[in-house]
Amino acid sequence: MERIFVIGGGQAGSSLVARLRSEGFEGTIDLICEEPVPPYQRPPLSKKYLMGEMEAERLYLRPESFYEEHDITLHLSETAVSIDRAAKTVQVNGAALGYDQLALTTGSVPRRLPASIGGDLPGLHVVRTLADIDAMMPDVTPGKRVLIVGGGYIGLEAAAVCASLGLKVTLLEMASRILQRVACPETSDYFRALHTSHGVDIREGTGLEALLGDDHVTGARLSNGEEIATDMVIVGVGIAPATDLAKAAGLTLDNGIATDQYGRTSDPAIWAAGDCASFPWRGARIRLESVQNAIDQAECVADNIMGATKPYDPHPWFWSDQYDVKLQIAGLNTGYDAITTRPGDRDSAASHWYWKGTTLLAVDAMNDPRAYMIGKRLIEAGKSPDPQVIADPDADLKALLKA
Repeated sequence: MERIFVIGGGQAGSSLVARLRSEGFEGTIDLICEEPVPPYQRPPLSKKYLMGEMEAERLYLRPESFYEEHDITLHLSETAVSIDRAAKTVQVNGAALGYDQLALTTGSVPRRLPASIGGDLPGLHVVRTLADIDAMMPDVTPGKRVLIVGGGYIGLEAAAVCASLGLKVTLLEMASRILQRVACPETSDYFRALHTSHGVDIREGTGLEALLGDDHVTGARLSNGEEIATDMVIVGVGIAPATDLAKAAGLTLDNGIATDQYGRTSDPAIWAAGDCASFPWRGARIRLESVQNAIDQAECVADNIMGATKPYDPHPWFWSDQYDVKLQIAGLNTGYDAITTRPGDRDSAASHWYWKGTTLLAVDAMNDPRAYMIGKRLIEAGKSPDPQVIADPDADLKALLKA
């Protein structure tokens, strides 16, 4: 009987094993999870869970009983330390476990500050796992001062929660503006104004020279020489694909574990999906960091493990919740050269439409679900309307779908 091993107990791993069973795979399935709990949702960790609005059990993607009922062996608190590709074994907690097919859904790891600038001081936190948030909770107290390093979506979401809970928030962004790597200046302006209105002190174009303190962080020295006091630090400087296991096994890497269009790695018996995997898409190689990609790619890989030969062709979309604003993003804005702004039907609503030449690439919609849904459908259909029509708040966007 065929045995499939899946290494990585996140959204992709859970989706992959569930798909195998739902599509009729009758062999043995093992899911290796480093953490002591079943696979769980990560987006609510830094929002509802940190704010005390959601219990840990509600985070679980599926109850632990699901895995037992579907004859999936869940290895909690176990770590895969090496892969022997020739022998087709995985070393897990001192035992060599054999596989016929192996899937890597190892996800990503948060980038950390170097120890040379105080990155190992107590009082520093990252936002990635349930344990990370549990460790942070005692420090998240009204009136405390928090320094957030990084003005991407991770940092901004953390800033929104901390400000909402009554902490005094300072956010550092080394680049000239927040969200510089992922969004247009107009979207940066929107979220800068939003956070400033909630009392967040945003320092753009300002780096961190060193963290201060002996047995706990007490402050920070900034790149302009200024020193500020803080009671805790949240580091949100991005994530990196978790590729150490794949690298040690000699698999090809390219901004993650390189796969073909079906999710197969350079070893025909090993597959990859989720944050850790890069894949060919429309003439380029990309890696997507999103919940929907983790689900869709993992399910596609599961189908292909069972012989489907189905290319993975995603329609990227993302979201971010900050205060009472829901940002919804459709498409990828890479290479854009023009922006169209469309006002929404209420004060906090707006959308920014990205173009490359006359081609619509992506849409950022803030509290404007209609603009998001229509933009998403236009992009998926390969339709690029006239930017002047998009900019006209009286224009009927729905009519564009019929054009």
